[in-house]
Amino acid sequence: MKVPVSWLTEHVDIPAGTTVQELDDAFVRLGFEVEDVLRPPVTTGPLVVGRVLEIEELTGFKKPIRYCQVDVGEDASPGAGGRDVRGIVCGARNFAVGDLVVAALPGAVLPGDFAIAARTTYDHVSDGMICSVRELGIGEDHAGILVLGQDGSAPVGMEPGTPAHAVLGLDDVVFDLEVTPDRGYAMSLRGIARDLAAALGVEWRDPAALTPPAWSGAPAWQVTVADAHRCDRFSMVAMEGLDPAAPSPWALRRRLAQCGIRSISLAVDVTNYVMLELGQPMHAFDRDTVTGPIAVRRARAGERLTTLDGVVRALTDDDLLIADDSGPIGLAGVMGGASTEIGDTTTAVLLEAAHWEPTGISRGVRRHKLPSEAAKRFERGTDPDVTVVALARAAGLLAEHGGATVVGAPVDLDTRAPRPVIPLDAALPGRIAGVAYPPSQVVEVLQAIGATVDGDGQQLQVTPPSWRADLTDPADLVEEVVRAVGFDEIPSVLPTAPPGRGLTEGQRRRRSIGRALADAGYVEAPSYPFVGVSQLDALGLPDDDERRTLITLRNPLSEEAPALRTTLLPGLLATLARNLARGQRDLSVFEHGAVFPGGLTGAAPVPGVDTRPDDATLAALLGAVPAQPFHVGVALTGQREPRGWWGPGRAAGWADAVQAARTVADAAGVGLTVRAGQRAPWHPGRCAELVADGRVVGYAGELHPRVCAALELPARTSVMELDVDALPAAGVPVGPHVSSFPPVHMDAALVVPEEQPEADVRRALAEGAGELLEELRLFDVYAGSQVPAGHRSLAYAFTFRAPDRTLTGEEAKAAFDRAVALAGEAVGAVLRG
Repeated sequence: MKVPVSWLTEHVDIPAGTTVQELDDAFVRLGFEVEDVLRPPVTTGPLVVGRVLEIEELTGFKKPIRYCQVDVGEDASPGAGGRDVRGIVCGARNFAVGDLVVAALPGAVLPGDFAIAARTTYDHVSDGMICSVRELGIGEDHAGILVLGQDGSAPVGMEPGTPAHAVLGLDDVVFDLEVTPDRGYAMSLRGIARDLAAALGVEWRDPAALTPPAWSGAPAWQVTVADAHRCDRFSMVAMEGLDPAAPSPWALRRRLAQCGIRSISLAVDVTNYVMLELGQPMHAFDRDTVTGPIAVRRARAGERLTTLDGVVRALTDDDLLIADDSGPIGLAGVMGGASTEIGDTTTAVLLEAAHWEPTGISRGVRRHKLPSEAAKRFERGTDPDVTVVALARAAGLLAEHGGATVVGAPVDLDTRAPRPVIPLDAALPGRIAGVAYPPSQVVEVLQAIGATVDGDGQQLQVTPPSWRADLTDPADLVEEVVRAVGFDEIPSVLPTAPPGRGLTEGQRRRRSIGRALADAGYVEAPSYPFVGVSQLDALGLPDDDERRTLITLRNPLSEEAPALRTTLLPGLLATLARNLARGQRDLSVFEHGAVFPGGLTGAAPVPGVDTRPDDATLAALLGAVPAQPFHVGVALTGQREPRGWWGPGRAAGWADAVQAARTVADAAGVGLTVRAGQRAPWHPGRCAELVADGRVVGYAGELHPRVCAALELPARTSVMELDVDALPAAGVPVGPHVSSFPPVHMDAALVVPEEQPEADVRRALAEGAGELLEELRLFDVYAGSQVPAGHRSLAYAFTFRAPDRTLTGEEAKAAFDRAVALAGEAVGAVLRG
């Protein structure tokens, strides 16, 4: 809501000397966020109101040119004693003799550092410039110059020679306020003025304190309301004799422009002006195009309406319409119809002001994607008491500036119920805010916002004002008291932190995993936990894969991803693709978070908000919550080790994904066994199954080539995903024993069948070596001409050490031989010669 200070001062007695910053602080104290403070462009030098006295049409040039004699006030030169008339050359043609214009005289500097000086042009000396709106920096209209008045007489305060800064609002300041949805009354100068007057402790004048004229005669139109719940007050007045060529006065157009509304025509401008002033949106129909009685009703099947924006809209039975015998002529509270639009020849109008049910307007706006200034106010709630007052205000402006007269009595169908009464304990605001508010202060604040307060002592009966439909509960009244007194009056008290046990074991494990992967060179890339069937299709998951059992959201952020994820891979691979598209080539990312495997859960009840749910309801709610195991995943492509002077670098591969799983297991304090596996979307021959405590907890390896092609990822992109919650609990960490006895190092290269998992070979060697084995490390894998076909060579480094003595070579050799022998028996390993 944009609020010009000059308009505000017509309703609020702002103390003299109040600065812009002080007003800004006052708005903030009232709970309004000041988005911006708009100041007009700087214009210096003589800028005055002038009257056009003569116009001479100059011929012989490529375009029409006029030489105008403009009265710019009293001649201030010594001994002149007359009028100061300047000859000014102008190319615009939208003004006539007698019109009031804005003249920039020599010495003036307009926005854009445009200096004005007397100069010869078109064979005449132009002693100044007649200005357009754009040249003055107060708008974009450059089709013609700005005409302040066209009736041949100067409006009050705009005689020739009057400094134009105040007339144009060049000394004005406009506050752009963010109004929260629950405070619809503040979408008007009336509401802002009321709150500001209370904050400053000054008097204010209610623009709605207007007594409508005693219009007589029969109602000029027949109106019926079929849905009193959606429209509990509908008012209308008919007018005729409107001059269709009558322009909107400059002061009205200026205020509309300051509030961000474009001037259209006198009738439309007046309805917008009253909306900004009183908060009551209105609509003007061309009366000559309305056929038969008007009905406020729901739309029927198949009905369509062409709205003012030229769009033909298909209507539903939830749309509330204003209709006549021809059909719909307006979408109630949102936008009028094109068939009854005010045009250039309109002389008779129907002015409508109504009170609509807010939620219905909100549904219509979103259904038709048709936001408007009127709907913005109706869906927040308007004051039903001012419909006839708004009609009277608009009718007066149309009579004053357009010569229109009211025909007959107004229509006013009012079916409102009495306003609710809210019980309030006067001590409640103090208990909630922690500030002592005396009962007298509570009553004073509530009366200041327009509420009626009855009762003595602590128990009050509060009737909210008609413009505050948002006040429905005692908590709402508490907020008003706290806001009016000032949020800054609430003391800042740091609460005492309750004693706790610190992080849980699961939290520590998850943080350790994140730090370990970051230390290993992976970048965390969290994504939204939503997925769609198309993303699972791209991964090539079989139809019976449990990851295809999804939990679909009722209100998804995107129709393309309406379900909760069952795997981290879609988000990780989307991150890879996005970064690759932006020119990155070497990528290593990770994510850890919850996944949501689908399955059967109980139906969740929908408890009310008036009381706390009982234990049975809470149990049913918790029973409907799906499992949320915590997973960790990595994805990498490109160079894992960069190339440079030290070497050619190394491309990322499946082994790096497996190593990432080992990094996760080490951080979790558990052992991990790796063996060959098969699972989509991994390559069948390059997929590792991750096993902990005899249970498969994840997979790692290269993506299937078809998946890489579908997602436009480089070949051999590798990924890993592991269920952290499935990892066994870590034992109590024990520091390693540091022996003072020397170790014995031995190496062995074993030839094993190619399909034999390395984990089984390692297990057999460790079991055969016994307690003397301190470390066993695989340092080479070879498959070539020196080993039989279908086999490979695994080279291990053994470290033997005795904890209590110096180990002899014979003891170490015996342990070594036992290890090789057991590996031969268990997996068919043969010592390579």
